[in-house]
Amino acid sequence: MTSAPLAARLNIPSGPLFFPVTAYGPDGSVDLDTYRAHVRRGVEAGAAAVFACCGTGEFHALTPEEFERCVRVAVEAAEGRVPVVAGAGYGTALAVRYARLAEAAGADGLLAMPPYLVVAGQEGLLRHYREVAAATSLPVVVYQRDNAVFTPETVVELARTDGIIGLKDGLGDLDLMQRIVSAVRSEVPGEFLYFNGLPTAEQTQLAYRALGVTLYSSAVFCFAPEIALAFHRALRNGDEGTVEKLLDGFYRPFVELRAQGRGYAVALVKAGVRLRGLDVGEVRPPLHEPTEDHVKQLAEVIERGYALLEEAQ
Repeated sequence: MTSAPLAARLNIPSGPLFFPVTAYGPDGSVDLDTYRAHVRRGVEAGAAAVFACCGTGEFHALTPEEFERCVRVAVEAAEGRVPVVAGAGYGTALAVRYARLAEAAGADGLLAMPPYLVVAGQEGLLRHYREVAAATSLPVVVYQRDNAVFTPETVVELARTDGIIGLKDGLGDLDLMQRIVSAVRSEVPGEFLYFNGLPTAEQTQLAYRALGVTLYSSAVFCFAPEIALAFHRALRNGDEGTVEKLLDGFYRPFVELRAQGRGYAVALVKAGVRLRGLDVGEVRPPLHEPTEDHVKQLAEVIERGYALLEEAQ
């Protein structure tokens, strides 16, 4: 266990950032035992951090009570070996409530997701995230996507806010990201973290690395940690051959399959976890399960990915 600040722990590129799915039992209730096993397996496989109850973990579908229990179990399963960051979202009052629940459950930090439904101006967004950051002692990473898109000037103000340590980008506008990185670097002393938070972030990580963004989320790590780790090592070591082989033979086919259904960024990942032997249940509404044919195609993609690893050995 380490007492180093969260930013320092996250900035060590020891492995992918793990976004576990949330496990449900046959009756649809949260299955904490299976969830604990899932998180523990990810930590033991080499994850650099656990991001519990975030997008892949179906934050939108959890009650506050379920959320608190899952975060607590993730903290217990991690055993201090890696930091645990919990999601927080909806309107400001609820986001504050989730932030405080995460702190009470022992989380090391927060991923602040977009506010619910409304499309707010920059002033309102800044106020929202500042209130979330002020509500607890936990460091906050702000998630840019959907209805929470920031100008470089707003990110400068976020970076100046006590408690806000980074920005996760789920938008994919590289021109905007370059201007954000440049503006913060020019105007705010100290280190501010950036994360590639696009679905299947490995597919775009070469482009993000060119901007200096080395941290990225890995949903693939949920069901194929060996593939995710091999890709992460290859990126870190400049092994272009392995990177290209995995992009062409595994990640691109997976992304193309993911694009076949709305919500597959979560549902297909959960199906992958089940295919690999851990019954984490189905997704909750309004998400839906992949078709039988898509699950079959997923199994073939996963098999192909592991075959590529064997060829590289």
